[in-house]
Amino acid sequence: MQDDILKLAFEVSRITREKIAVIDRIMLRTQILSMNARLESTRAGDAGLGFGVVAREMGAVANEVNALSAQLQSEIAHNTARIETAGRQMMLDFKGQRYADLARNVVEIIDRNLYERSCDVRWWATDSAVVGAAQHSTDEACAHASERLATILRSYTVYLDLWIANRRGEVIATGRGNRFSQALGQNVAGEPWFKQGLATRDGDDFAVCDIGRNPVLGNAQTATYSTAIRRDGVVTGEPVGVLGIFFDWEPQARDIVQGVALSEAERPDTRVMLLNAKHQVIAASDKACSLVETYPLKPTGPQGFYQAGNGLVCYALTPGYETYKGLGWYGCIENRTRAERIH
Repeated sequence: MQDDILKLAFEVSRITREKIAVIDRIMLRTQILSMNARLESTRAGDAGLGFGVVAREMGAVANEVNALSAQLQSEIAHNTARIETAGRQMMLDFKGQRYADLARNVVEIIDRNLYERSCDVRWWATDSAVVGAAQHSTDEACAHASERLATILRSYTVYLDLWIANRRGEVIATGRGNRFSQALGQNVAGEPWFKQGLATRDGDDFAVCDIGRNPVLGNAQTATYSTAIRRDGVVTGEPVGVLGIFFDWEPQARDIVQGVALSEAERPDTRVMLLNAKHQVIAASDKACSLVETYPLKPTGPQGFYQAGNGLVCYALTPGYETYKGLGWYGCIENRTRAERIH
């Protein structure tokens, strides 16, 4: 709609210029004819006096038409420029709001996904096998818990691994011991996810760490959730260990940012991103994410858009989902389509 308005304005301007140019050429010929007629009337003497009067009037009419043509061209050009400006602003506002809404949708989808992860960690921490391993730490209990975690992972393919650590921070059970053999026996007492998980208030509480790489899990990018495993699985029980679950971040996030509803014409010039609270790029539609790029986002509110050079930057702050407040992430869409392409 907005493109059509601008194209119509450009077309009106073009046709008007062409037609006025035709009028100017006709008036030029009329003036030449008038001048020649005056010359001929002069040569004719008294017999040409009446014809000379007509010739002069033709010249005067031609001058008036030329003046009117110039005035018309000026006024049409002015009003066409106003239409073009209004159309460009309308197109900018429409596109900016649309992309900002898409950016919000991106961050909402990922937060709904991660909300489920927060539910998983709190639920699985009450599993009898998980509680038994953390509470008793016998070889038999730990082996049973590892089997239980492996069973969970066969159904929940979005996870790289699930770990149970005792109160000292020693990993005593994992779900993918064959794939990540170094995990078992690791001391994670100094890891943020362990310390924050152990410090959770009760069984309804959980901890989440920002996206990072885990060297034990093949240096993969993970979103890590944790909570305390409590004695006898009671919500208010004493912490006897920590359950850590490692969400396979990169492929899941990539599918979300690449799945945004853009037209085929928009995709080559549009980059969809997820940014953390520090504006570091944690997912991008155009290339693999290295977790080292910081995007120069300049938000002025929870959702909006602004022009940056020849581009348009649109963003939306996470609103959170249910009991998951989010981590201050942004959905961000950068469009570099030049306005001149609509001509």
